[in-house]
Amino acid sequence: MHLTTVWSATAKVPCLRFVLNRSAGFWMLLDTFLAQLPQLLKILWRGSADGLSLPSVLLQLYAFSCPVLYAMANSVPLFAWAERLFTLAQTAAIVFLILRYRGDTLRGMLFLLAYSGVMFLLGSYAAAAVVSVIQASSLAALIGSKVLQAGTNYCNGHTGQLSTLSVLLTWAGSLGVVFVSLQEAGSSWATLSQLLSACLSCVILAQVLCYRSSTPSEKKSE
Repeated sequence: MHLTTVWSATAKVPCLRFVLNRSAGFWMLLDTFLAQLPQLLKILWRGSADGLSLPSVLLQLYAFSCPVLYAMANSVPLFAWAERLFTLAQTAAIVFLILRYRGDTLRGMLFLLAYSGVMFLLGSYAAAAVVSVIQASSLAALIGSKVLQAGTNYCNGHTGQLSTLSVLLTWAGSLGVVFVSLQEAGSSWATLSQLLSACLSCVILAQVLCYRSSTPSEKKSE
């Protein structure tokens, strides 16, 4: 009886790991495809980008650009990273809208042109060593982006037009990345960095929930 119980418990471990891996992959996929879309739609719907940190979004765009540049420079088949182009387009559009609603439409258009040109030049002509350094810096840029947004939320006392759904998807995707990193690399520097990124996503999610009743107009009236 005891041996049967042990065997049953042992057999369930691979099954549980399989389910957790599938769940992590699902949330990572949602993060890649859809995390930016609710934010983009909310800005368009409200006609405002109040509360969003421009430096934070720029760092986020840089972090999302790194794997695309790496794939372009190494001639990775398009189907292997095409979904990241969707994410880049959404994030670049958010940068443009932030500038647009701040009255800098021309600067926003020039930014999109410059960004497209830089991406093409780096992806086509950058040295392999440069691309590798850029790729290695992506996680640091993503962490910096979250630190800046969390700091902006704290200083403002509200989260403005920050999308709760976008933040939730980013947090869930970060947890998925941490789980996969633990499975593949164990307790490494990369895993610790991913864990820090997930913790920062949790902080921003907590801010969104805690500041939900606060609005920019209320903050100004105080």
